Amino acid sequence: MSLRPWFLAFAVLLLLAGCGGSAAPAASPSGGSEWDALVAAAKQEGKVVVKGPPTAAVRTDVAAAFKKQFGIDMEYTGGQSGDAATQLAAERKAGEYSTDAILAGADTMYGQIYGQKMLDPIPPALVLPDAKDASKWPDGKLWFMDPDGQYVLRLNNSVTNSLQINTDIIKPGTITSWADLLKPEYVGKIASFDPTVSGAGLSDASYLAKQFGMDFLKKLFIGQKVTFSRDHRELADWLARGKYPIVISLREVEFHKIVEDKFPVAYVLNPTDASGYVSAGFGLLGLMNHAPHPNAAKVFVNWIASKDGMDAWSRAEGIVPVRSDVDKSPYWKEQIPEAGRSYFDSFGWDWVLTERKQTMQQLQQLLRS
Repeated sequence: MSLRPWFLAFAVLLLLAGCGGSAAPAASPSGGSEWDALVAAAKQEGKVVVKGPPTAAVRTDVAAAFKKQFGIDMEYTGGQSGDAATQLAAERKAGEYSTDAILAGADTMYGQIYGQKMLDPIPPALVLPDAKDASKWPDGKLWFMDPDGQYVLRLNNSVTNSLQINTDIIKPGTITSWADLLKPEYVGKIASFDPTVSGAGLSDASYLAKQFGMDFLKKLFIGQKVTFSRDHRELADWLARGKYPIVISLREVEFHKIVEDKFPVAYVLNPTDASGYVSAGFGLLGLMNHAPHPNAAKVFVNWIASKDGMDAWSRAEGIVPVRSDVDKSPYWKEQIPEAGRSYFDSFGWDWVLTERKQTMQQLQQLLRS
């Protein structure tokens, strides 16, 4: 009788014992040999370095989900996109490359990250079949925002509800339009994310300027003595405690936290004088060139473009994923674009780089004066 089967079984047992008897994290179902080789190379690099929004859940939940699936650490730095771009530009000027991938907003990604040629094309890096499955994406193709169609991948598309109130102070139904904010009784009672820098405040201000003109913004921001903040958590606290019972441009993830904490707050939904718009928030993905961990960077990009990765990211950030196969039940129905309804896209390439940029410059001059 041959001893070969017994010998092979014994060799396997020895191998498992040498590995501590525990299996490594699964790479991904149906990844194929090329994908498995990429994951193995990424593990040798030890970690992936990602910059993104200052959202606590992204820092913890996304990093944990990535580590659980691949056994690779994620070094995550959260902050405003503009600050990240400034840091990256300074590093590159000094010949340093610290970051593998970035999740950012439109102004930063289009004008600075892409504009300064910091990105590698994403399609050649896509190996995982699920990440490349265009049938699950809008219009049957991966949603690239850049003119080249390969550098800036859009992961999210949420209806933006920009106006929130403290219902103990402002009764629901009292404010039904943006024009209502100009009433004398609201002077000094409104706060907003700073519209003179890249971010939610600029997106909303640009949309309002498009709808009503710059004179409306002057009456609103100056005439109503609006207080500005560059910290969404501070805005949420002001709204929750009624220090400023009307808030503009508070990120959904921070608003939902104070809702869950049972503070008396609510959206002003569908103002009668503006139809609303969609945005991607921080949901624009870029693969950095000269990445210090190139294989781990590719694994991360494949993962976040896949069903599992996009789900983990979108839940943590609180914005609606674009893939049709990702569960939308965690999101408020008001966030999810309605089928057949036309929305203004505030992340359009030309809009961001021309009209919105001009609005920011005009607002900076207006508020300085």
